[in-house]
Amino acid sequence: MPSGRVKVGIIGSRFEADIHAASFQMVPEEAEVVAVASPTPGNAERLAKEYGIPRFFLDYREMLKEPDIEMVTITAPNALHAQMTLDIANAGKHVVCEKPLCVTLAEADEMIDTCKRKGVLLGYAEELFFTPKYVKAKEMADQGAFGKIHVVKQSEKHSGPHSEWFWDVERSGGGALMDLGCHGIAFCYWFLGRSPLKSVYAQLGTYVHADKTKGDDEALCILEFENEAVGVVENSWAKRGGMFDRVEVYGEGGVTYADLHMGNALPTYSEYGFGYAVEKAPTTTGWSYPVFEEHWNYGMPQEMRHFARCVRGKEPLQATGEDGRLVMQALYAAYASAGMEQKIHMPYKPQAKRPIDEWLGRKAK
Repeated sequence: MPSGRVKVGIIGSRFEADIHAASFQMVPEEAEVVAVASPTPGNAERLAKEYGIPRFFLDYREMLKEPDIEMVTITAPNALHAQMTLDIANAGKHVVCEKPLCVTLAEADEMIDTCKRKGVLLGYAEELFFTPKYVKAKEMADQGAFGKIHVVKQSEKHSGPHSEWFWDVERSGGGALMDLGCHGIAFCYWFLGRSPLKSVYAQLGTYVHADKTKGDDEALCILEFENEAVGVVENSWAKRGGMFDRVEVYGEGGVTYADLHMGNALPTYSEYGFGYAVEKAPTTTGWSYPVFEEHWNYGMPQEMRHFARCVRGKEPLQATGEDGRLVMQALYAAYASAGMEQKIHMPYKPQAKRPIDEWLGRKAK
């Protein structure tokens, strides 16, 4: 097996690609980014210059021809994840795919199968498995701090995505539930020891951004697990004032609350404003809550370090393509639940191509 730092290529050049590049720089002992690819002229070059990445490409397939690249991370629109994964695997390189894994179950199956046949890893980039505050909550739960857990709640809310493609359901495959709910579903499943899902119920609506999207901008989802615990997932693309990300854990012998931002923020009042406070915060005048070491508190460097160590055989893969597929199954059931206005028992056999079609198709009738 090769040794030394894992050579990484990044597909994409905007918000998430920037996070990947910054995160790898925070764990230089395990990996180094040697190339970036983006089809938008100038974007890959800009990111490469900012982070000292030696090579940049307009076509990711040209980047895949570079023999030293061992692992490629995908930060492109959701609808492109599957084909990119197949191309990376067929080039003999390991894959780290941002959430959600893809936009259909058929794509998920092909991605998993191809990576297995080619003998490469398929890492599912779910950073909540690595977020320090949430990892600590799970450690306490696993040590029996709360007794038998009956409810786990994960909430992520903000005013809407950075990039235009998120609003287009043809490219994103869904709305707030697809974008943010995939985190919450994965978190509850992971936190509860990967207990199988029994049922899914969801309430969805497009309340604020109907001029921009056919997708949901508010989503509530309830997951029942076979271990008799319940997961509650709350998501919004319509919450003003910056990012909100929080976990609550309720057991018969205890409780914990993990607010991702408030515990790492500086309550601040400014009549003049300043540079950057927190993701999705539109202004810094008046009261704001600027954070520090944001990427580290999200768990992004730890996540990328883990994937690099997996490539070297130092750790077993903790966030897999199979995890991403399970999340996709739950998303299909959640959108179907909202469309049929009833609880969906698992396993659910999809009736539509994409998860959001389970809702939109029924809503149109």
